[in-house]
Amino acid sequence: MNRRDRLVRALRGEPVDVVPIWLMRQAGRHLPGYRALRAQHEILEIARTPELAVRVTTEPLDRFDLDAAVVFADITIPFFGLGVAFQIDAGVGPIIETPIRNAAGIEKLRLFEAVRDAGFVGDAIRGFLATRPDRPIVGFAGAPFTLASYLVEGRPSRDLAETRRFLLADAAAFARLLDRLTDATIDYLRMQARAGASALQLFDTWAGNLSRRAYESVVLPRLRTVFDALRPLGLPTIYFSTGSAHLLDLAATSHADALSVDWRTPLSTVRRIAGSSVALQGNLDPAALVTDPATVRRAAGEVLDEIPDGRGHVFNLGHGVPPDARPECVEALVDFVHDYSARRVAA
Repeated sequence: MNRRDRLVRALRGEPVDVVPIWLMRQAGRHLPGYRALRAQHEILEIARTPELAVRVTTEPLDRFDLDAAVVFADITIPFFGLGVAFQIDAGVGPIIETPIRNAAGIEKLRLFEAVRDAGFVGDAIRGFLATRPDRPIVGFAGAPFTLASYLVEGRPSRDLAETRRFLLADAAAFARLLDRLTDATIDYLRMQARAGASALQLFDTWAGNLSRRAYESVVLPRLRTVFDALRPLGLPTIYFSTGSAHLLDLAATSHADALSVDWRTPLSTVRRIAGSSVALQGNLDPAALVTDPATVRRAAGEVLDEIPDGRGHVFNLGHGVPPDARPECVEALVDFVHDYSARRVAA
């Protein structure tokens, strides 16, 4: 099978020769090339410099037999175009200079235009494909609610107290913020698709903090707007969230082609809840990559066994590669997923 087709076919639920694998944050701190580059450049500088972003995006594929690349960027990239002053603290995450906590703050946001404000991400995608035409590349963006939570909180937050307060205190204003971010997200992902991305993933890292009522009434309609707008592009779409087991049945109706889930819920359970029409991505506990190759192979086999026929499954982690992951564990994982799933297909 053409290696550029494997990922897309799996996301569409079509037969594949082996279960494809790529890893969220596969280009990152566990690799020496990235660490060397980070010693000289800030994260956002790398993301905004296509030549550097291509180097980082390519490094894991040069070391491991992964089935796809993921463009090196950050979900906060659209903030530049929105006129939001921010920085990324390596030990904390995004730090927003002036958090948005009322309607007046929303009105100050600029109109986002993807080519003008984030065209360097498209350049990085094109640059990668010129370097590695044998592999597809995944484009991505932050989901509207997760982007909103950063803008409101001002920094990463475990409980999103300010975001939930804003949502309850001024639902109309919060809806306007989500609508602005929804429009920006659609434009941003369309630009990545035009640059050559083969699949598009939406990261909703903090949606699990919400109640079912809030998720269904506030978040889900915007997700459907995004995925419906992307459907004419003809590319498979993926929706990822964490800590959201109580939302799985709702997330499965987001109109994404695939549901990417964290490690807390077995894939067989997710399949039963989501149904067979949605592909699944995941969901090895990232901590496995900080153990040893034998442990990785055992844990990966347990994940693969959750979907015995392997249909509609893209192997990934339940979150990103941890910075202390051992490269030999990553190599063992990729090789095992290919070998084990190939034997099952042959059988």
